[in-house]
Amino acid sequence: MDEADFKTLLATLPVFWWEAGRGAEVVEGGGGAFADAHTADRFLKALPDGHDAPSALLAGGPHRARFEDRTFDVNWSVREDGARSRGVAVEVNDAAAGTGACAAFADLSPAAVFVRDADGRHVWANHAYAHLYGTTRDRLIGRHLAETDGPEDAARFLAFDEEVLTGGHSVRHTLVYRRPDGSPGHAAGYRFPVTWGSLRCVAGIYVDITEYTHALDQRRRAEEDLRALRDHSGLPCLRLSADGVVGEASSAVAELLRVRLRDLVGSPADRLLARTPERAALHRVWDDLIGGRRRSARTSAVLVDGDRRQRRAWVHLSAVRRTGDWVPDVWAVVTGLGLSHEPHPPLTAAQVRILALLAAGHSNAGIAEALHLSRQTVDYHLSRLRHLLGGATRPALVARAYVLGILSPHSWPPRSTTAAHPLSPA
Repeated sequence: MDEADFKTLLATLPVFWWEAGRGAEVVEGGGGAFADAHTADRFLKALPDGHDAPSALLAGGPHRARFEDRTFDVNWSVREDGARSRGVAVEVNDAAAGTGACAAFADLSPAAVFVRDADGRHVWANHAYAHLYGTTRDRLIGRHLAETDGPEDAARFLAFDEEVLTGGHSVRHTLVYRRPDGSPGHAAGYRFPVTWGSLRCVAGIYVDITEYTHALDQRRRAEEDLRALRDHSGLPCLRLSADGVVGEASSAVAELLRVRLRDLVGSPADRLLARTPERAALHRVWDDLIGGRRRSARTSAVLVDGDRRQRRAWVHLSAVRRTGDWVPDVWAVVTGLGLSHEPHPPLTAAQVRILALLAAGHSNAGIAEALHLSRQTVDYHLSRLRHLLGGATRPALVARAYVLGILSPHSWPPRSTTAAHPLSPA
């Protein structure tokens, strides 16, 4: 249970906690003892101040305060210069010095609450606390810690109680206890000094976080397994945040890019991309993944390694969401490596479509009919392509189109590597 959860819990209980500056101005406060901030301010101003405060209070001890026909047990610290710092007030029943407050805890709080004397004997507990031990509150009250917990746990819990009584202030703990079936349980909460009749006691309020702890442990083990699989599989992969920063990387991809793994993690992935037409196409795919319009995509990229050499690669991208995150991360896995990148002259959209139709086996007449061009225009474009790409024949042109990354090797019918949509020819 974190601080926000604990404050939310106290909002329903007859307590008031605060942090205040000089002049009793409340900097922060909460709890359910008062209906509004104005009443809480009046309560704080009514408390004794500076030299008027009882010596026990100045030392951090408890103080009984009356306010509008209500009684509170108050613990706070007061600096020597009179400036207040922080404190907590718990409403109590005058007839039973604290019983009313604890009864309110029992009625309203799903958390486990107990009160123990300085010797370690339970003087009060709610049902939630007794449930942790597999018993009832009537059977628990009056029993010593040594009767409910093992020797080591009892000694440890008594040390916690002594810490609270000696220090005179609340202490936050996350602790392990033994459940009725013998398995370890986990709890988080606070202990604080209280007065129970004439006894100086320790009260505690805890939330069982056993299942939460187990879930975190399972997640940690799963992440360790995934990390081991990633590192030993030899798969070049990266996990990228929504803003394109490398969060995780395998040793294989660091080796492929000729960089140190520690230099790769935390760097912008855009630095790994050459400024080619594939880069703009990859950005379009990325926007679709982050925007939730696509869950995965396979695309081409020209990677720049640590020696500034460029190499074409085919990358599979998958959007993955962490629990509670609106924007996904993206796993990038290099699924294939091509030859060293050889820049090619810019081609028109018509020339790329002609290459795709040529690779699909269309004749010049078929290309002209598909693109609504004349035979002479198609012949002209083919002549220009032979010159631009250095391919003397139709098969050579197709081969050069694939080697240079103009056409994607992962699609049929053939299409441009930089096509914005899988069914788009260019």
